[in-house]
This record gives sequence, structure tokens and C-alpha cells, in this order.
Amino acid sequence: MKTVAFYTLGCKVNQYESEAMEEAFLDRGYQPVGKDEGADVFVINTCTVTHVADAKCRQAIRRAKRKNPNALVAVVGCYVQVAPETVRVIEGVDVLIGTKRRDRIVDAVEEVAATGRKVEDLVDLNQVRTFDELGISTELSTTRAAIKVQEGCEMYCSYCIIPYARGHMASRDREAILEEVRRLVAKGIKEYVLTGIHVASYGKERTAEGVAELAQRPKDLIDLVEAVAEIPGVERIRLSSIEPRWVTPDKLQRLKACGKFADHFHLSLQSGSDKILEAMNRKYDKALYLEKIEEIRRVFPRAGLTTDVIVGFPGETEEDFQETLAFVDEVGFSKIHIFPYSKREGTPAALFTDQVPSPIKKDRAVRLAERELVLRHAFMDRMEGEEVQVLFEEGEDGTMMEGYTGNYLRVHMERKETWVNRLISGRIGKREGDLLHFEPEQ
Repeated sequence: MKTVAFYTLGCKVNQYESEAMEEAFLDRGYQPVGKDEGADVFVINTCTVTHVADAKCRQAIRRAKRKNPNALVAVVGCYVQVAPETVRVIEGVDVLIGTKRRDRIVDAVEEVAATGRKVEDLVDLNQVRTFDELGISTELSTTRAAIKVQEGCEMYCSYCIIPYARGHMASRDREAILEEVRRLVAKGIKEYVLTGIHVASYGKERTAEGVAELAQRPKDLIDLVEAVAEIPGVERIRLSSIEPRWVTPDKLQRLKACGKFADHFHLSLQSGSDKILEAMNRKYDKALYLEKIEEIRRVFPRAGLTTDVIVGFPGETEEDFQETLAFVDEVGFSKIHIFPYSKREGTPAALFTDQVPSPIKKDRAVRLAERELVLRHAFMDRMEGEEVQVLFEEGEDGTMMEGYTGNYLRVHMERKETWVNRLISGRIGKREGDLLHFEPEQ
């Protein structure tokens, strides 16, 4: 039996797509193995958000050939889509597929095996406005599943390469989504994360004639959440990163009313300086962002609020950075993902003349990380004694088990075999570093 190994970089969407491709190999009789084993086929699912991601992609390709010099190597995804000429010349690459047509990954690999000739399947994204159906029917996790519901982005933030890597917005058919959830419910999955490249635009893609008529889909992401919540066996629903402008009082009330939405919002920020937000083409300012935070907390007072922040964007002064530090304090985030700005060729910001030197970017990342740790621990400490429900997972060792609250706090306690993949009620206990103790109801 032939073996296949996956190496996945990047976001939840990439992780979902790797699982779907792995399932396609399983259906054709391949045996999955770990990426550190000498597989017959290596699939590298790439990311291109930063220069670091690009470098990791190239390293993964070379590592695969060292593990098994005779292996077939298929490189797919965002890095291939935006830089095929770079990937093409890396020694050992047998298959190149971008961010479309990954449903034919097994055929491409077997074509190389039969003919010995490299296969490339690259699509002009400007010519594609449809969603590539690439679903899953099993899930590697026993508790949580990501469901890809949307593809593409047309926001064109000045720093971001993703619109060029993923193309036009396209929504997945509603019934295909709901059927996938039903299949996974039958496997015992309790929690579902609706994800996409720009998930808040679900149902809003455009055609040459204007906004598409979506007779077979909900009109908005909130309609989709409500439809998923109606499926028996679904116990929790989360959303991946959403834009602040998507949040409205009506949508928040509907999220709460569905009874299954987890009170955790990943609301993209990127900077706490209005000057920098405008240069980033983010389409909101601090006042609007703070308004949305206040709306969330009126409906979900214990909400976990996580975000992304880029430091060292071109033109960011020390004063701008201090504004960011003050703003994250004002919001009181429960977690911040920090990224030093990475110049991406082909984006407007790459041509900005006031680039910030690398040492300054690194220094600001360290300083923001110090502030983030204080905010994260403060949020955890505020939750001490609060009643919560935890969906438990296996721990890293045989004595402890871990799980997440609705507002995305990780807790741990002594292992109880029958509690894995169950929602257990109790109280938050004391914090130890980045972990919270959980005290179950007696």
C-alpha cells in the first residue's frame, strides 16, 4: 500500500483543505503517515502570508526529498498560486497546483507516477468566480471540526497578498455545508468552526452583473449559523476571523438566540492608529471598532475577544505604535496574534517608501507581546469562579485532560475517561501560567 504524508502551513482554511485532500488519497487506497516518515507521496500545502511562510514552504519541500529521495512531491496552495516560477525550479517538485482544482490532486500524482513527467495545474483566478467543492466526511479531531464555507477575498488591504492568491469571493452551496455537518455529527463531532478566507462575506460575492442571486444559500453568514444550529447533535458553533463591520446588534441577538454560538469573537484589528488603518485600507477606524466591541459585550458580557495586530507597517512611527498599545489596553483583548509587517511583492504597501527597519519591527513585536501577556492573564483571572461549560479533549499525557470554554479559554483537570468529547459544567479555578484549573460540578 502506498503512503502519503501532508505538511500544512497557514490558516484553518489550509488545514481543512489538507484534510479533504488526505481523504481523497484514502479513498484511492493510500495510507496516511506522519510528515517525518519516509512516505511515497508528500503533499506540501503552502502559505504565503509572510516571507517566513514562504521560507518554510521551501524548507518543507527539501525536507520531504531528504526523507525519501524517491518520493513524489506535490506542492499546492497559495505560494504556488502567486509564485509558480519560484516553486517550479525547486529540485524534486513533481506536481504544482494552486488554490483551485485541488480535487484532482490524486490524479495528478498518479499521472506523474505513470509518465514520469511533471504535472502543473494552475488557474487564472480572474476567470473563476465559483466555489471549488472539496468537502470532508471524517475528521481527525474527535471534538471540533472546521467547515469551509467561503473562498476568496476582494477587500484588497494594502499589505495583503491573499486576494491575489485566493481570487474572487465565492460562497459554498448551503446544502453542501449542512450535509457535511450532518455527516460529521454522525461521527460524534460536537463543535463546528465556520471558516473561509473572508468568512464575513459569505453570500455576498459578485458576478459580472452585480451581486449574485443566491437562491440556494442563506443571504448572510448569520443565516448560515442559524441553519447549522438547527441540526441535532451540533452543540457549539464558532466563527473564524470576522471583519468589525459585519457585527450589528441584530446579528448579535440572533447569534445569542440560536443557543449554540460560543461567546468568542476573533475581530481583526491590525493597528490601533487611525493613520495606519487608513494606509492599510482597512475601511474602519478605532471609533467604529470600539463601537463594535461595546455592542458585542452588551450581548455577550464574558466574550473572549481575540485579534491580529501588525507592527512596523510602513510609516508607523513610535507615536503610532503607542496608540496601538493604548488601544489594545482599552479593548482588553483576551489574546492577540502579533505579526511584524512582511513586505509582499505585488501589494501596494510593498511600494511604500517609508518602510520600517527590521530591528524596530522586532522590538515593537516584543513590546506588544509583553502587553499581550498581561491582558491575556488579566482576562483569565477575571474568569476565576465563573460558571462555564467545557468541551473536553484528550490531554498530552495520560493523567490530565484539557478543553475549551465557550469564550475560548483552555482549562485542564485530572483525566476522566468518560468526559472526552462531552460538554461538562463547572467553575473556572485558579490560573497557573497559561492554563486554568477547572472545578466540575459535584
